[in-house]
Amino acid sequence: MDMRARISTALKEAMKNREPERLSTLRLINAAIKDKDIALRTEGNEDGVTDGDVLAILGRMVKQRQESARAYEEGGRLDLAERERAEIAVLQEYLPRALGEEEVEMAITQALEETEARTIRDMGRVMGVLKEKYNGRMDFAAVGPQVRKRLS
Repeated sequence: MDMRARISTALKEAMKNREPERLSTLRLINAAIKDKDIALRTEGNEDGVTDGDVLAILGRMVKQRQESARAYEEGGRLDLAERERAEIAVLQEYLPRALGEEEVEMAITQALEETEARTIRDMGRVMGVLKEKYNGRMDFAAVGPQVRKRLS
């Protein structure tokens, strides 16, 4: 089952089970997917959103909520921070399992070998390979500096 179908099914189940917090998060996901779908279609891409696009959307949504939760905590609004964390939990149900430290190191090594990267100029190709293979499974903001360090 593709990502869109999984999310639609979960949305219907949340309605049936009367889970308002989960339902609102799933509706936000659906809205973000539809926005991306509309944007792609206006660019001439009639296929619409792929599973990779959905993973990227979910990853961005998780990151946004993590930043919001941090800001709420710093502002003393623990109730709002807790709501953000609840949304993160729902979002993460649809993301693949994140890679561990050792797996990230192995993935970087494989990408370096695959692209035959030697200098910092090759970093874009390495990151492209990593994003293609591990989209939604690693934090690229943290991986970038690791790749840069290995290429220096």
